[in-house]
Amino acid sequence: MTLYVGMAEPIVWYGYCFIYSKQFYEQFTLYNSRDPGHRMGLRIFCLRGRKYYSYLISTGSYTYFAASYRRQQKSYLSTLANSNFTCMNAGNLIEFLNKKVDEYNQPFFIASDPISIPHLFTRKQDIEIAGFFAAIFSWGNRTSIIKKTKQLMDRMDMSPYEFCCKAGANNLKRLRGFKHRTFNDDDLFYFIEFFHQHYKTSNSLETAFSKWMKQNDDNTERALNGFKKYFFSSPHLKRTEKHISSPLQKSTCKRLNMFLRWMVRKDKNGVDFGTWKKISPAQLVCPVDVHVARVARRLGLLKRKQTDWLAAVELTKNLRKLDKSDPGKYDFALFGLGALEKF
Repeated sequence: MTLYVGMAEPIVWYGYCFIYSKQFYEQFTLYNSRDPGHRMGLRIFCLRGRKYYSYLISTGSYTYFAASYRRQQKSYLSTLANSNFTCMNAGNLIEFLNKKVDEYNQPFFIASDPISIPHLFTRKQDIEIAGFFAAIFSWGNRTSIIKKTKQLMDRMDMSPYEFCCKAGANNLKRLRGFKHRTFNDDDLFYFIEFFHQHYKTSNSLETAFSKWMKQNDDNTERALNGFKKYFFSSPHLKRTEKHISSPLQKSTCKRLNMFLRWMVRKDKNGVDFGTWKKISPAQLVCPVDVHVARVARRLGLLKRKQTDWLAAVELTKNLRKLDKSDPGKYDFALFGLGALEKF
């Protein structure tokens, strides 16, 4: 296949997105560059579905390029230095990320993601409690996260709301010995007690977040800070506090932001639940982990070097430029590119 190169934007050709230098206007023949020993020229990074390919344009001219090259288990990454390379303009970036959202925001995504746990339930309160545990357990291997959360639901007889509301000494015995990474049964007992007390005065977990917000809040920072203070308002072990993050700690609050996305966002694809209405999708902060941060920096959506709360806010502000009413949907694209495609 041949490609004419010469503009600053990537070319989209039959679903393929080519990222290339802006300094060329020649006809090149692209071929799969399997040998890094080929004489250096312009390397093009090709994105297609969940796969990505690296191509080398054989030329002795300029070498303004940025690309990823993978061969067997080795990675070759060309970095950009003091060049006027442009990766994507705004229009192409929106198109590219929207396609990735459409690819991953699909029912098939549910089964292999922790969101599959709350999807086991239909009662609102069951969805909230199951989703909360699935989100809090979400660090490490996703298969392990799903397995351990499902085990916890089984210990609760697949009725987490009823179990928490009727929690007594006899019922709690069946939770003894539960552990997921650093989360142990002492932490679990406090979480159960929190739900027990909260649902005495409210029929939804939403109020534990929304009551701290103001209508004109730009994001959920108040909700997250208020929730942590409320969550630990009863006597508890100090060690349990590490499982609930907040912006005051400068944390990205990835797990809580993910949980809020599940509860607040709603669209026709049915991955997120959208049962909460007091928080707007426009106020959501994009969940940020190392995978999302890496992709965001490569796409020019994040400049801050630290991966912290301010980085999550910066990324979300830039995502609002792409869709001001629903920036959280781009979590599908960034997570898919980073964690699944290793972009």
